[in-house]
Amino acid sequence: MAIFLFSLAGIPPMVGFVGKFYLFSAAIKSGYIWLAIIGVLNSAASVYYYLRVMVFMYMKDPVEEFDWVKVTPAIALCLVISVAGVMIPGVVPGYLLQLAQKAVLF
Repeated sequence: MAIFLFSLAGIPPMVGFVGKFYLFSAAIKSGYIWLAIIGVLNSAASVYYYLRVMVFMYMKDPVEEFDWVKVTPAIALCLVISVAGVMIPGVVPGYLLQLAQKAVLF
């Protein structure tokens, strides 16, 4: 859960950072510098809320115990695929960007 919240916050090297980087750079190249500044400030403010969720999840005492939650192999596989989907495009975004550019040409 922390990996996904860090990605939403735009922390490198996750795909959320790549998305925000290209979004803000496109806004700046189009001449909307004021809009990029507002977006960066809102992204910085959102980090507080994402970190607050993590504090409540990992650093506070639980209200009740959840002993019934079991991680089955299917759930573990889904988590591994999801984490790979968040980390791999963030580390090597070039291949996916080339695929997107080829898709636009069709």
